[in-house]
Amino acid sequence: MDNKRRKLLGGLAAVPFMLSAKNPLHPHKQSTPKTRLQYSVNAYSFNFALRNGEMTFFDMMDFAADIGLNAVDLTGYYFSSYPKAPGNNELFRLKRRALELGLNISWTGIRTDFVNPNAESRKADSEMVKQWLEASSLLGASIMRIYAGNHDHAGYTKDEVKDWLVEEFKTCARYAETTGVIAAVQHHNWFLLESDEIIDILKRVDSKWFGLILDIGSLHSKDPYREIEKLAPYANYWFIKEFVNPLGVKERIDMKRIATILKKESYQGYISFESLSKDGDPKTIVTSMFDAFRAEYDKLSE
Repeated sequence: MDNKRRKLLGGLAAVPFMLSAKNPLHPHKQSTPKTRLQYSVNAYSFNFALRNGEMTFFDMMDFAADIGLNAVDLTGYYFSSYPKAPGNNELFRLKRRALELGLNISWTGIRTDFVNPNAESRKADSEMVKQWLEASSLLGASIMRIYAGNHDHAGYTKDEVKDWLVEEFKTCARYAETTGVIAAVQHHNWFLLESDEIIDILKRVDSKWFGLILDIGSLHSKDPYREIEKLAPYANYWFIKEFVNPLGVKERIDMKRIATILKKESYQGYISFESLSKDGDPKTIVTSMFDAFRAEYDKLSE
């Protein structure tokens, strides 16, 4: 083989590596500006109706399809088997209905408490994560929400508790890799309250199978939008809610600022709308948030 041909083949071999390389400071940022957003709704929006039997996951899917969403988030504790994972028959009926409606089941979520000082309890939660990751994979979900937890850890420093978190999250990431479903922490007003400490945990776990669900309503600094912007490069999934909470004071969301952050980040992926309001019709609230976000986002694309 002549030298010219060797150089050409050598250069081509390097192309896939260059194309796949990521900026380590912005792990989810694309090298070229692209946006492809998909929209979902979280089951907690219908918490009361799902718990009292007025509504089922199938009804929720019908609603999502009717307003033009792409997916649904099926939270684990609305399955009757919870905390045990549901059987295959139940999972596959939901999966089939989603297909009939042209929806994805993008997300599942369970409660975990890795802040608990009891090591056996933390281990049990890790085992539950494993079981639900397997169920999520069968359901077709690509990501599953877990929590840090909110247990009383008197007698232990926050740094000590963070060590527990990192250890358990690494275990969850190993389980996640075997199922093909990302295990992702949602900060959710519990324990991890600032963007810098959330990013620190993500870096310490250091796994492609452990991620972040960016909850815009659970950052209580003076400027939550600045905190959201700092977390945006690390987000695998977004939760948009009606309110942000600067210094713990509830304030209606500025949808333009959220759309601008997403646009600047060139985010591609799912945005889920979640209503926490106890007043008003959740279907109306979710539809309004969906329409408001798209209106602001579309303005930025004009």
